[in-house]
Amino acid sequence: MISLADLQRRIDAGELSPDAAVAQSLEAITAQDKTIGAFVCRAENVRAASAGPLQGIAVGIKDIMDTADFPTEMGSPIYRGYRPRGDAAVVMMLKQAGASIIGKTTTTAFASIDPTPTFNPHNKGHTPGGSSSGSAAAMAAGMIPLALGTQTGGSVIRPASFCGVAAIKPSYRLLPTVGVKCYSWTLDTVGLFAAGVDDVARGLAAMTGRPELLLPPTIPTPRIGVVTQDFAGAPEMSGDEALRIATRAVEKAGAPVRALDLPRIVAEAWSAQPVIQEFEAHRALAWEYREHYDAMAPLLRAKLDESRDTTPAAYDAAIGTANRARQALEKVFDDVDVLLTLSAPGAAPKGLGSTGDARYNRLWTLMGVPCVNVPAFVAGVNLPVGVQVIARYGADAQALAAARFVEQALVGRISAA
Repeated sequence: MISLADLQRRIDAGELSPDAAVAQSLEAITAQDKTIGAFVCRAENVRAASAGPLQGIAVGIKDIMDTADFPTEMGSPIYRGYRPRGDAAVVMMLKQAGASIIGKTTTTAFASIDPTPTFNPHNKGHTPGGSSSGSAAAMAAGMIPLALGTQTGGSVIRPASFCGVAAIKPSYRLLPTVGVKCYSWTLDTVGLFAAGVDDVARGLAAMTGRPELLLPPTIPTPRIGVVTQDFAGAPEMSGDEALRIATRAVEKAGAPVRALDLPRIVAEAWSAQPVIQEFEAHRALAWEYREHYDAMAPLLRAKLDESRDTTPAAYDAAIGTANRARQALEKVFDDVDVLLTLSAPGAAPKGLGSTGDARYNRLWTLMGVPCVNVPAFVAGVNLPVGVQVIARYGADAQALAAARFVEQALVGRISAA
């Protein structure tokens, strides 16, 4: 993979020009993407910006985010050839930080569940996950040093786990969703993919202009609560092994670790999340569903068919449950700094028929808290499995620092099953 931090060090030292750094990504896409299919469109020639903390950093943009320089087709024939007049807010944030937008990465239709034709770079017989399929796969294949995705259920953390890359789903609304195709305005969150936790932190800090998100020189030892999310069902063997390995590693590194049971209202919020998601999807996608019903992706269309009778009263009740759960979760962080839990049930599913299950992600998206994926285990068919580090709402810097602690503890411990 291409490390953003390493590129920045080389550029600052004069060992690599910003234009040469961008050219490396263009060459890597040309060499790799024929067999991966991570991009829907890309620039042929890109010049690096003249200044900025992300000067020389090539970025892939999930194709539900508006870009003035590329079509925004949202994984759907309904928007084939659609050209926005301007950039999404997060795209402009990248440009203002000096990044070079190199192309648009594949997305499931409207960031839902119909798989893309993108392959997992670690094992092309398996999915890279979704809905941010192309962004995760492009990172894992070493094409680019930074990519944007979005998460409504689990669409940043889960593909990051499947593809063995670092990623952050930040606190709700740390990154604006203006110019991003909406699926659920209560849940949709823009996130970042990069090679490692330091790379993710650098990208997020540069985009937001928040230097406090950069990792400190010395990583403090976090108090860690391990959460298995029993209400979400049992994990697969590889998911269980990833969490076990990560827990042992951080204990050996000196972190105080305790198993935690979440308050009952938090488990109830897990059940309420799909009600909120699909009720809002019906409104966000009302025009497409009514005017282009036959052109909608089949799995998404079926999901909307099944949920169209959800009442406003049921939605209001689900929102109330979520609000009470957020208050209860805040108190959990009085006793621990971060939570450590599963990023996915296990390794990436075989074939391209599914993007994977978001059951270990959707609660945390609903809670609006920052989540960071850290690769922890490699299953026997060369497929990575990650764990996620979760901090209280707004504590993104703490989540990143604790994830770096987990990452360092795991160095040399990722083993084959």
